[in-house]
Amino acid sequence: MDFFQFQEDARRRSGLLVGCYLAAMALIITAVYAAFTLVLYFALSGEQDHASTVRWTWWNPELFLGVTGITLLIVLAGTAYKIVQLSRGGAAVATMLGGREVRPDTNDPNERKLRHVVEEMAIASGTPVPEIYVLDQEPGINAFAAGFKTGDAVVAVTRGAITHLDRGELQGVIGHEFSHILNGDMRLNLRLTGVLHGILVIGLIGVFILRSLVFARGRSRKDARVIMAAAVAGATLAAIGFIGVFFGRIIKSAISRQREHLADSSAIQFTRNPDGLAGALKKIGGASYGSRVDHAHAEEASHFFFANGLSSRMAGLLSTHPPLAERIRKIDPSFDGVFPEVQVESAPSYVEGVSGLAGEIAQEKQRAKLAVAPAAMVYGVGTPRPEHVEYARELIASLPESLSAAAREPFGARAVLYALLLNDESGARDKQMDRLARHADPAVFEETRRLADAAASLEAEHRLPLADLAIASLKELSPAQFRDFRDNIRHLIHADEAVDLFEYTLSRMILRHLKPKFEKVEKRTVKWHGIRPLLPDIAALLSCLACWGADSREDAEAAFETAAGQLKEDGLDMAAPDQCGLDPLDRALDRLRLAAPPIKKRVLAACIACVAADGTVTHEEAELLRAVADSLECPVPPLLPGESLNGAG
Repeated sequence: MDFFQFQEDARRRSGLLVGCYLAAMALIITAVYAAFTLVLYFALSGEQDHASTVRWTWWNPELFLGVTGITLLIVLAGTAYKIVQLSRGGAAVATMLGGREVRPDTNDPNERKLRHVVEEMAIASGTPVPEIYVLDQEPGINAFAAGFKTGDAVVAVTRGAITHLDRGELQGVIGHEFSHILNGDMRLNLRLTGVLHGILVIGLIGVFILRSLVFARGRSRKDARVIMAAAVAGATLAAIGFIGVFFGRIIKSAISRQREHLADSSAIQFTRNPDGLAGALKKIGGASYGSRVDHAHAEEASHFFFANGLSSRMAGLLSTHPPLAERIRKIDPSFDGVFPEVQVESAPSYVEGVSGLAGEIAQEKQRAKLAVAPAAMVYGVGTPRPEHVEYARELIASLPESLSAAAREPFGARAVLYALLLNDESGARDKQMDRLARHADPAVFEETRRLADAAASLEAEHRLPLADLAIASLKELSPAQFRDFRDNIRHLIHADEAVDLFEYTLSRMILRHLKPKFEKVEKRTVKWHGIRPLLPDIAALLSCLACWGADSREDAEAAFETAAGQLKEDGLDMAAPDQCGLDPLDRALDRLRLAAPPIKKRVLAACIACVAADGTVTHEEAELLRAVADSLECPVPPLLPGESLNGAG
């Protein structure tokens, strides 16, 4: 199953969630109606003679409709409240569970180890580096990923995880969580949290009623009957709340269990290190705290975790995770069921695991072009291979220290991105520096001047990974700082009155991944399930790619025809070169982003065929493909040096 099929599968599981939700609602409404009927029976029976009590009917359509309306209102209000509470995405979940954000420039060795692993996995996957949190008060070994999409995703681990797991084991856990990020599981988990909270509100109301009656005193038999009726109602609603918890666990178990096995498989595929993931699971079994999360909201978020976060007495058939031994045996069939005694890992040095790697890509640095298999690239969307993870690790390790350190804190990150955009031509460069001198923070301007030479000598394959690190740090800016930064970026790009491929790619990445952090952005859902209405947008996109990557009109037309042949749709006409500008491209990408995953797959395949029509892909073209795929919310791993055009990728 590829990335696009995973996305479709996630949409189908959303349908399963709706079905389970409706079934639970039907049972809850029935139970609440029965409770109200029972309360009325007790309240009125004392005022009626025996004959009228006998004639009491348990079916009252008006009462049923009233109960249904009130129950739906309460449940939907509870769901809406939780959804609004979680609207910040993954950061809301991490904060809810007591998480502390790890700064990009942290000095804690264990936190640096964690950051390195997450950064490597993000760059290997073609996703923005997620925000990283540590649950400091949790000694158990656990982790989770949360968010609506890759742009607002967070990865959080417990203090026990970064203390007890070595680098390989931690990489296995993070690979598992990135599978949830890439395959659409996070969004479903957030929706599930909102839905289940609405169901649980009924029980919370019952508990509130019972607590309110503790100090109630009746002065008459009538008051006593009212108190008794309220007590019956409260107890019944509280019991219904337990039913809600039960159904919540059934729903979470039905949706989550199989995804955990798939995420384990994906983690092994990412890292090619089954011992790392198996080792992490074995340490959970051997640790005194296991994977338990003690926070009050652990039950609410149990389906997010890497391993069962609830106490062992609450695990079992309704657990959101398969049994630990079962997961281990799927990875290591020789496992004998004996868990090792867990020792605290020694703190790693800052460069743990990267020593000696920087020189391994030196032999490829002089390559100006990359050969690429279009079909392999499409299949690779959302599924990085171990080579991608290793390549990302090497790229980060070989970044100049001055740029790498600056990119990991907000002050220097602005200077890094400014420096990457400085023009080689002296006239345009002078205009850019004048703009920064007048409108940038003075200290950031001086830092830009200091980093300019290092940025100018940077190899092409290092530019986007460095930008990824910097963009992650810029999420700590204030809204005013972001507005100034955004305006400066725009002026730097247009200083020479022309926009090259890298400038367009970088500006698109900055707006897509930082704008939602600082400005309210409309949330969009899938709008297009058929490709025909999107053909004009596809033609505009392919025309831009063909014109920008060709040396002549004939080469551009040949590239466009190759892409059209890949798409196999009539009605695709290439736009004139003077119509292949940034505005048409932006409009096309904004509409195509609302297409269903199968359509995006076909569009991306056509884009890759267009760019690779001449048999090679320049680094600039690879960067543009990254921007296109990122705009379509399709994470593309970096192109590897020397990939064969005819190989499997």
